[in-house]
Amino acid sequence: MSQDAPSNQPAPTKFVGVPTETFPDERRVAIAPANVATLKKAGVKVLVQTGAGTPAGYADDEYASAGAELVADRDAIFRRAQIILQVRTAGANVEAGADDRQRLHEGQTLIGMCDPLLGAGIMQDLADRGVTSYALELLPRITRAQSMDVLSSQASIAGYKAVLMAAAQLPRMCPMMMTAAGTIAPARFFVLGAGVAGLQAIATAKRLGAVVWSYDVRPAVKEEVLSLGAKFLEIELVKSADTKSGGYAEEMDEDFYRRQRQAMMSVIQESDVIIATAAIPGRKAPMLVTKEMVEHMPNGSIIIDLAAESGGNCALTKPREIIVQHGVTIDGTINVPATVPYHSSQMYGRNITTFLLHLLKDGKPDGKSDDEILRETLVTHGGEVVNARVRETLGLPKLDDSSTGAPATDAPLNVADERLSDSIDKAATDKSAEQEVTEPTEDASQDS
Repeated sequence: MSQDAPSNQPAPTKFVGVPTETFPDERRVAIAPANVATLKKAGVKVLVQTGAGTPAGYADDEYASAGAELVADRDAIFRRAQIILQVRTAGANVEAGADDRQRLHEGQTLIGMCDPLLGAGIMQDLADRGVTSYALELLPRITRAQSMDVLSSQASIAGYKAVLMAAAQLPRMCPMMMTAAGTIAPARFFVLGAGVAGLQAIATAKRLGAVVWSYDVRPAVKEEVLSLGAKFLEIELVKSADTKSGGYAEEMDEDFYRRQRQAMMSVIQESDVIIATAAIPGRKAPMLVTKEMVEHMPNGSIIIDLAAESGGNCALTKPREIIVQHGVTIDGTINVPATVPYHSSQMYGRNITTFLLHLLKDGKPDGKSDDEILRETLVTHGGEVVNARVRETLGLPKLDDSSTGAPATDAPLNVADERLSDSIDKAATDKSAEQEVTEPTEDASQDS
């Protein structure tokens, strides 16, 4: 028998841990029961903390039926699992996640939303602990990565829910209605930012019968806005260069935003609802709605600020609070996708499962993978911060071409066994049949 032939011994089981989320008011869970079944087909053993899916509407029995092992002890999850899957972790859960960072150990892999640019110091702490971490916010905007794109899936939910939040608080109805008691004029919505959240907000507001305007610095989105039946506000200013942003919104200078705000005043003072979605990953949100603009809005109007967690697009926004200023309700609710936990968990679970299967097939978290998806999302490995953007934020020198942040003798994340690879391929093929959510095929831009 050839020495190169695969062994008849089964590949060692890879253990993946899914602990309960600890971020305040977080109701999502990293994977749904259907994802457990997908991973089981790939030869992965899933450990789920008891009650992890309950806030999202997934019972423990559903996970057990899908093949997961329920574990009551959180410490045991972190001790036994080689890979930890979370929704908000590291820099995206600074205070409540501190205990979990102490539980992580050398050689362990962490995958989730990490907020690695604003939480760069925490990523350095993970590196010091010898943890390999992948930040899903850093996924490149390429076609191959669409099924893993957590920002797009969660932003879509945020845009949808933002309109419902506005409609629930608005002291008027959204559609035009012609009745014996007279004609009711439709509500007027203004959506700031026409990326994933913005486009979903436009579509939802139109379904409710509102008149919708939208504005975005990227001229390329005009056709998408018009195709949804909204009106696009054109402002003759220097536009954001789409080709340089990788699909994400770019940060502009303050003079640009000042002239932009002046141009938007006429629409804002006639708007019943503003849905603000403009955000730049890793940066403070641009201030688009000034106190003066709020003062000129109709009494009883609503602002839903989806950028509240990163500072807000409205000057008066208070994160986590709903306030009334000058007769205008300003909603600073953060983490809006967590308010629709069943489907946001389902979509997030599909994203992270697809990413994990992709990672297990590649199997070499060395920072120099030929695969753009893994190379761009890998933040820490081998005791170092290896992501160029995070290193720049920390003021660290660039890694030279020969440096990977890991020794050349590092073992692959998975055992190089042909049968494991085959099972992963099969699981990736089968998983779409087990999920009722279908990810969009177009390459959407990021706004929230």
